[in-house]
Amino acid sequence: MKTLAEIEEAIERLPKKEMLQLVERLESKADDAWDAQFEEDVASGRLEDVAAKALKEHREGKSTAFPNNAK
Repeated sequence: MKTLAEIEEAIERLPKKEMLQLVERLESKADDAWDAQFEEDVASGRLEDVAAKALKEHREGKSTAFPNNAK
């Protein structure tokens, strides 16, 4: 198994095209991991308190409309 430092050194030696391909793959893996964590948090109920607080504040008039940038 490579250390993080070894991996970083190897990345520095990659041609630009391959480095950009690696970045795309890592971003995709990070997105997938975030999605999985979010789904786990929802399923476990960890976000219930946050959602309840947001709805309460909205009902109290403490929220603002999300900007609509559609053209």
